[in-house]
Amino acid sequence: MNNLMKAHNELFRRGPDERFRSFDDLYRYCQEQCGRSTVGWTQPSDVSATPVNGQLGLALGTDESYGLNNWSFGQLCSVASVNRDTVNRLSPETASRVFEETLPCGEKPLQVFRTDELVRSIHGASYTRLDNVDLLSMVREFATDFVPPQESGKPGTEGGTGLYCGEQDMFCFLVDPTGWTEINGEAFAPGFFLWNSEVGKRSVGVQTFWFQAVCANHIVWDAVEVVEFSRKHTANVHEAVSEIRNIIEQLVERRDARRDGFAMVIQKAMAAKLGDDTDDVLKLLAKQGLTQSLAKEAVEVARSQGALTIFSIVDALTRIAGKRKFAGERTEVDQRASALLALAS
Repeated sequence: MNNLMKAHNELFRRGPDERFRSFDDLYRYCQEQCGRSTVGWTQPSDVSATPVNGQLGLALGTDESYGLNNWSFGQLCSVASVNRDTVNRLSPETASRVFEETLPCGEKPLQVFRTDELVRSIHGASYTRLDNVDLLSMVREFATDFVPPQESGKPGTEGGTGLYCGEQDMFCFLVDPTGWTEINGEAFAPGFFLWNSEVGKRSVGVQTFWFQAVCANHIVWDAVEVVEFSRKHTANVHEAVSEIRNIIEQLVERRDARRDGFAMVIQKAMAAKLGDDTDDVLKLLAKQGLTQSLAKEAVEVARSQGALTIFSIVDALTRIAGKRKFAGERTEVDQRASALLALAS
């Protein structure tokens, strides 16, 4: 089993302005951001850095100039092959003259992604964008029962729900709190991470898993059946939506199959009598590894509830485990209960 740290790392690197209370809030934000953003293809000779309201901005061959955020400024420096830390120490006027000398003048157009007032990213022709809202729309359709984990209350991370989007990327952490089932005698629930960047900060990808616990720091504990897929933002990146949808669908189908199978086992366990004679039941429980004292205690508790079925004994063992003082004793009793339940499968 693995402990997954992706959501934990996101929790501690995101500021309050990048945190969202609900999936719908995140979806609306990404939908609005998509509606306000446009892509333009511009010849390098038409791109120039220029002072805009006391800051360095970008002119795209027209009278209009656009602001730069931290990410697009870094990309501009990369296109011009200049050190961003050096440029940051210059006045906007001096910096604009540096870019006048260093920006390329080739014929390959630049892909400029912008809103009405701000350049969000600058890429060459090989970059293919995938909108965050396209991924979230798929999640709304195929993962309807999944919700964010508990909100973090740790100092500095208050309001962290696993749902984040900033100027550079988006991250989404969802679990199904009703999807608990047994795997090899232990309780697990399904969940997944989803990530993307519209501006080239990171790949698009998904990681699905079955987990036993999520702590307040959003560490996913004891994860099994971990499946991960990612793809770079190249020509076929939109095919990633179908791939990710298939992976999430497989998680949902596995959850439904396991949940239905577990329900059938419980029904069988409730109907399957271990016997009417107490001595016979005690002998059967001894063969299943229960000590004489534990078996007698379980039979007494089960008798008070009615017939001695597999389920009534398992339920009795669960109640007994909850009263044990030490974790090791509780675990041992739970293991005996799980093994007994397997008789009904």
